Amino acid sequence: MNDEYFMRCALEQARKAYAMNEVPIGAVVVRDGEIVGTGFNRRETGKNALYHAELSAIDEACKKLGGWRLWQCDLYVTLEPCPMCAGAIINSRIKRLVYGSYDDKAGSCKSVINLFDLPYNHKPVVLGGVLKEECAQLLSGFFKELREKRRGQTLWKPEK
Repeated sequence: MNDEYFMRCALEQARKAYAMNEVPIGAVVVRDGEIVGTGFNRRETGKNALYHAELSAIDEACKKLGGWRLWQCDLYVTLEPCPMCAGAIINSRIKRLVYGSYDDKAGSCKSVINLFDLPYNHKPVVLGGVLKEECAQLLSGFFKELREKRRGQTLWKPEK
C-alpha cells in the first residue's frame, strides 16, 4: 500500500460527502498500513463549522487508538488543510500529512501560508499533490453542479 492507495481511500470518503450535497473533502488516518480513522466534510448537514474531514478522521483515530497523540500516524486528505485543520494536525502530532489538491483560498500548508513553517512544537512531514487531478476534478465537478442548480432556481417570481 502506498500514498496513492490511501489517497483513493480519502477520495471514497469525499464521495460520501458529495452524495450528501456536502463539499467533497475526505480524509483517512493511517498507522502501520491500517486505516484507524476516516472522515468527510459534514458542515452543512451537521450545522457545525468544526465538521471538517480532517477533524472527524483525527477524532476517530484518537478514539480507536486511545489517546490524542497520533505521532505514529499519517493523514491523507483530498484538499490542502485550512488553518483550523493544520492546527489540529500540529496538536495531534500527526507524523506525516499527504494531501491531494492545493487550496488557493484557504490552504495553510503551502498555498496561502505554511503554518508548519512557524515555530510550533511539532512539524509534520508534508507531501502535496498526490492524485491532485482526481481530487480537484471531484471538487470542481461538485461546484459546477451547484452553480447549475442555483441558475435553475428562480430567485423571484413575477406577480400574476
